Amino acid sequence: MDVSNLIRMANRIGEFFEAMPDRDEALHGIAEHIQKFWDPRMRGHLLTALAQAEEAQHLSPIVREALLRHEKMLASVVA
Repeated sequence: MDVSNLIRMANRIGEFFEAMPDRDEALHGIAEHIQKFWDPRMRGHLLTALAQAEEAQHLSPIVREALLRHEKMLASVVA
């Protein structure tokens, strides 16, 4: 699975939610979208990228923050 594409998709989701005035709601929205609509393998690859500094630097700040804040929720459903 191409992690660059996953990062690009996650950043697009982040762009949408970044316009929300409530930052906590935006962070939850990003994580919830990824949990609901992404295959568990996709979430797993994204969380692996988050743990690798070289890959994580390509995530937008809001996406990185959302993944870190909701990592347990996202990881709990990864197969």
